Amino acid sequence: NATQEDLLATLRRSVWTASGVVLVIALLVVLLTGVPFYYFLAILAGLVAGNGIAWFTEYFTSYTNKPTRSIAEAAETGPATTIIQGIAVGMNSTTAPVIIVAAAMLLALWFGTQAIPGENGALNITAGLYAVALAGVGMLSTLGVTLATDAYGPVADNAGGIAEMAHLPPEVRQRTDALDSLGNTTAATGKGFAIGSAVLTALALLGAYMDAASIRTLNILTPTVLPGLLIGAMLPFLFTALTMTAVGKAAKEIVLEVRRQFREIVGLMEGKAKPDYARAVDISTRSALREMVLPGLLAVITPVLAGFLLGKEGLAGLLVGAIAAGFLLAVMMANAGGAWDNAKKWIETGQMGGKGSPAHKAAVVGDTVGDPFKDTSGPSLNILIKLMSIVSLVFASVFGSGLLGF
Repeated sequence: NATQEDLLATLRRSVWTASGVVLVIALLVVLLTGVPFYYFLAILAGLVAGNGIAWFTEYFTSYTNKPTRSIAEAAETGPATTIIQGIAVGMNSTTAPVIIVAAAMLLALWFGTQAIPGENGALNITAGLYAVALAGVGMLSTLGVTLATDAYGPVADNAGGIAEMAHLPPEVRQRTDALDSLGNTTAATGKGFAIGSAVLTALALLGAYMDAASIRTLNILTPTVLPGLLIGAMLPFLFTALTMTAVGKAAKEIVLEVRRQFREIVGLMEGKAKPDYARAVDISTRSALREMVLPGLLAVITPVLAGFLLGKEGLAGLLVGAIAAGFLLAVMMANAGGAWDNAKKWIETGQMGGKGSPAHKAAVVGDTVGDPFKDTSGPSLNILIKLMSIVSLVFASVFGSGLLGF
C-alpha cells in the first residue's frame, strides 16, 4: 500500500547508500596507494553527476511529477497530442543531463591536470582525459544497484500481467501497476547512468584515438573535420531509424502470426485450445538477430570508411558528432518512453476517466510508441558511440590524410 513517493524514496536511499560505500572505498584506495587525491575528486565528480542525472530522470518520468502528468492531460484530446507532448517532455529532459555531464567533464579535466601537471606549467591533457575516464568509473560505480533496479522493471510488469491473467483481486493489479510504474522510472534512471558514463568513456577513447593518430589539435575549419562532424551527428539518427524499423517489422510478423493462429486453430478464441507459443517466440528471435545485422555493421564499418576517406582528422570530427548527437538522442528517447508509459499508468489509477476512457486509449498509443524508444533504440545508442570509438582507436595507426587528398 506504499505510495509512489514512498517507493521512489526507497530507490533514492539505495542509490545514495551505494554511492556512500563507493566513496569510502575509493578514498581508502587513494590514501593507501599514494595516488594523487585529485583523482578521488574526479571519481566524486562522476558519482555526483550520475546521481544528478538520476534525480532529473526521476523527475521527468515519474507520474508523481508534472512532466508525465502533462502527457496524461494531453491524452484527453487524443493520441496526436499525447505523442506531441511526450516528444516535448523527452526533448526538454535532455537539458539537465547535458549540463551535468559537461560540468563533470570540466571538473574531471581540471582535477587531472592538477594531479599531474605538464612540463613548464603546461596542462597535461593526457592526465585530464584519464581523470575523465575515472569520472566515468565513478558514475558507473553504483552499477550493482542501478542494474538491479533496471532489471526489476520487467519483473514488476510481468507480475502485473500474471495477476490479470489469473483474475486476482483488483487491488493486486493496482499494487503491481504502482510497482511497474516505479520500474519504468528505475529503467529510465539506469539508462541515464549508462548513457552518461558512455559519453565520458567515449571522450576518453576519443582522446586515446587522437593520441594514437598523432593529432595534437583538431581544427574545425579543416576541410574534412566539419563534414565528418555532420556525418557523425547523422549516424545516431540513421542507427535509430534502423532499430525502430526492425521493431516494426518484427511486430508485424508476430501480429500476422497471431491472427493466423486465431483463424486456423479451432477453439482458440473460446479458450478451449492452446496457441503455438513457440512459433511466436521463434519469429521474435529470428527477427531480432536478422534485423540487427545492418545496424551492427553500420557501427563497425562507418569509422573505418571515414578514416580511409576523410583521414584521421575527419574521423575525429565524426566521433565528436556521433558522441554529441548520440547522447542527446539516447536521453530523449529513454525519458520520453518512460514518461509515456507512466502517463498511461497515471490514467489507470483512475485519473482522466481511468481504464477504458478515451484518454486511456490515447495513452496506450503513446505507450506503444514509447516502447521501442526506451527499450530498443535509446539503450542501443550507448553501444553505437562506444563501439565506434573503440574501432577508431584500433585502426588509428593506419589512417593517414584520407583518399580525398586533404
